[in-house]
Amino acid sequence: MGSGHGLLQVRYGTHVIAFAIGYIGIATILCAAVIFGWLGIGQIALSGSDAIERDGLARGQRAPSWSLTDIAGAERHSPPVQDLQLVVFADHSLKSFPSVAAGLRAIRDCELDIVILTRGQAAGAVAVLAELGLADLPVVAGSAKLYASYNVRVMPYAIFVGSDGLVHGSSLVNFDWQLAKLRRIAALEIEPDEAARRPLFRLAA
Repeated sequence: MGSGHGLLQVRYGTHVIAFAIGYIGIATILCAAVIFGWLGIGQIALSGSDAIERDGLARGQRAPSWSLTDIAGAERHSPPVQDLQLVVFADHSLKSFPSVAAGLRAIRDCELDIVILTRGQAAGAVAVLAELGLADLPVVAGSAKLYASYNVRVMPYAIFVGSDGLVHGSSLVNFDWQLAKLRRIAALEIEPDEAARRPLFRLAA
C-alpha cells in the first residue's frame, strides 16, 4: 500500500515538473515572439516608406563640399562653380531603372553639370552607363561616409546643387518624369525658410 502511494506521488511529481517545464517553455517562446515583434516594428520604422521620404537633404540646406577625381582622371567639384549640378547617387543597379537612364539622357544636354556618384568602386557603374548610352557622364567613386553626409541610403537618388552651395532639389527617382519634375523644382527660387518646412515637394510614385 505504501509503495503504491509512493509511486503515485512520484508520478504526480513528474507530471507537475513536466507541466512546469512546459509552461516555462511556452512563456519563453511568447516573450521571444513579443521581443522580435517589437524589433520588427522598429526595423519597419527605420526602413519603411516614411523613413525613405526623409532621406536626402531639404531644399535650402547646405550641400556637402568635395573635390574628387572621376574615373577618367578629371577633377570634379561640388558645389559647382556656376549654375546647377545634378549629383546622381547610383551604381551598376541603374540598369534596373531604364526610365531613369532615359531621363538622364533627356537632360544631359541642358547645360547641366551631371555627376554619377557611387558608394564605392566605380568600375561596375561605368560599364552599365555605357550600355545605357550614358558613357559620357563623369563617374566619381564616393564612399559610405559621403553618402551619409547627403543622408542618402537608397538608390537611385538625385540631388540638385546650386553654385550657392545649397540643395535645390532632392528625391528618390524611379522614372524619367520624376527626374524632369525635380529639374523644374530645382529651377525655382529658394525661399529663406524653405529648409525648415520640409517636405515642400513630394514626387509621387
